[in-house]
Amino acid sequence: MKTAENASSRAGLAWFKSSYSGAEGGQCVEVAAAPNAVLVRDSKDSAGPVLSLGPKAWAEFVEQAARG
Repeated sequence: MKTAENASSRAGLAWFKSSYSGAEGGQCVEVAAAPNAVLVRDSKDSAGPVLSLGPKAWAEFVEQAARG
């Protein structure tokens, strides 16, 4: 896992918020598919830090999250 280093590396990406996120705000994250990585950021701070996960790490995360 790495932190994406600059906003220019995020330009032109399509960010998606979880369908489980409520309309009232709160603790939400967004994800975007980048070449060879999935990027994750706080939806309330789009200019803030971004985590970069490789495909295997992302798949393992999703699998664990689905288990609860």
